[in-house]
Amino acid sequence: MAKPTYYIDENCIDCDLCHETAPEMFARDDDEGRSVVTRPPATDEELSLYREAAEACPVEAIREEK
Repeated sequence: MAKPTYYIDENCIDCDLCHETAPEMFARDDDEGRSVVTRPPATDEELSLYREAAEACPVEAIREEK
């Protein structure tokens, strides 16, 4: 069974919401002009925060593919 993939797609408007929700998993990529996932969630609590950020994302750019 493959592990899920976590990423932010090109629709990101770099609104900072994900950084505020889970700063240990999200960061700004100044070269790309958008946010990126720095590492996947490592615990159930982090997964919850990741999904909270994804749910709150105004452009639905935070992705999780299974």
